[in-house]
Amino acid sequence: MAEIAFEQKINANIVIVGGGSAGALLAARLSDEPGRRVVLIEAGEEPKDPDIWNPAAWPALQGRSYDRDYRTEPQAGTASRVHHWARGRVIGGSSCLHAMAYMRGHPSDFQAWADAAGDGRWSWDELLPAFQAIEDHPLGGDGIHGKGGPLPVHMPTDEVSPVARAFIEAGAFLGLPRLQGHNGGEMIGVTPNSLNIRDGRRVTAADAWLTPAVRGRENLTILTQTQVRRLTLNGNQVRSLEAVSRQNPVEVFADQVVLCAGALESPALLMRSGVGPEDILNAAGVDCLINVPEIGGNLQDHLLGAGNLYEARKPVPPSRLQHSESMAYMRAADFTATGQPEIVVGCGIAPIVSERFRAPAAGTAYSLLFGITHPTSRGSVRISGPDLGDPLIIDPAYLQTDHDRELFRHALEAARAIGHREELSEWRERELLPSSLTSAAEIDNFIAQSVITHHHPCGTCRMGKDGEAVVDANLRLKGLDNLFVVDASVMPNLTAGPIHAAVLVIAETFARSMNRVS
Repeated sequence: MAEIAFEQKINANIVIVGGGSAGALLAARLSDEPGRRVVLIEAGEEPKDPDIWNPAAWPALQGRSYDRDYRTEPQAGTASRVHHWARGRVIGGSSCLHAMAYMRGHPSDFQAWADAAGDGRWSWDELLPAFQAIEDHPLGGDGIHGKGGPLPVHMPTDEVSPVARAFIEAGAFLGLPRLQGHNGGEMIGVTPNSLNIRDGRRVTAADAWLTPAVRGRENLTILTQTQVRRLTLNGNQVRSLEAVSRQNPVEVFADQVVLCAGALESPALLMRSGVGPEDILNAAGVDCLINVPEIGGNLQDHLLGAGNLYEARKPVPPSRLQHSESMAYMRAADFTATGQPEIVVGCGIAPIVSERFRAPAAGTAYSLLFGITHPTSRGSVRISGPDLGDPLIIDPAYLQTDHDRELFRHALEAARAIGHREELSEWRERELLPSSLTSAAEIDNFIAQSVITHHHPCGTCRMGKDGEAVVDANLRLKGLDNLFVVDASVMPNLTAGPIHAAVLVIAETFARSMNRVS
């Protein structure tokens, strides 16, 4: 890796802003070409905390020095609660923090992307080779899953908790199909979660793509503890990036700029640079150079009810994986229906509850988490001022539509239906939460008190063919010829499950298009 001195001008062919999952993949893929000078800029440091690689330590990582730990605005739909949003500030980004679940999504999710973009490249069938290139899957070589890719996809067997096994049996006896993983195109059914784990250790995006061989390339420069303050524009081009590293200014010039800073920081950087909704920029004290009203809008996130809590009849063995071991996806009104999922119930091998409830001691209880897959509520993120230290105003507008509230009721009902099945009777002493609910108002209040983020923010620089969309099907920002956004912010809508696999396939698809062009 090329060494550079700070307080100087840096020149590159491509600069990537953000060293998280998308940025790590792109740095590796785009620097494959020796003649292309690539600079990767990350606000955080290299990962050092050994707990990052311990799957069972996953929940305790939140709030540490490499977590940005954003706070939302108080949410009317969740009993006026403020939600903590964990986002990685480290090479590898949120892949160093999240629960390691690897779920591509349902084919219908990607057809919605293709329809929105007006481009079949974003459909399930067209994305399949990119998914396969990412994965090292035990079923690889079957024409669906990938083999030999950088990222291991572990399908747990012997180490699955006996509570999760009973949960899967309960779901199956209610009519849910037994699946061989979540990634074959069908998601409705029950199965252990596929995880980015190898030999009992988390594998981050940095572990997978920024290998020693990649880091040793002379044409790749990685700047850590460096935050881009703003982009300087020259007409319809980005002229340079102004960044701060250890309080020293750095200016980076590049032919092409790729934003991979995520669904919050990518739109925030654009807004600080004068690109975004004119009224919001003016209110924040930023001159509007390019009025793009939808930047920062269309914010989406998954919620999970935490939770449908059960006192255990006997001690619950600690998870040998990462506590959340199985997600059962289904339609809301019929457990036997197929197609695109609407709701999800997850099995937590721990007493997982929101901050509004007191969790029993570990080993004495377990939780069934419940949520909806495609919320219709839409929020926003905006800047409050022109500087890096000015906080973001994050309003996910949780549970603001009748659709979302109704489906959440179905999700809670499904969790309780599974939780009270005979197959779980060996483990179930009694239901602790929600216990008795006698009215619709009590149900809605419990949901509002119990929901927590599933850590899947996206949509704030959405891709689309319509005039209001922020980026086009090539992920180029409309109005700037040499700037691309390649992260969760371009997703027009959420995929059914965790979005990490979708973020990676966005980056892989973009890298392939760039490498073909070159």
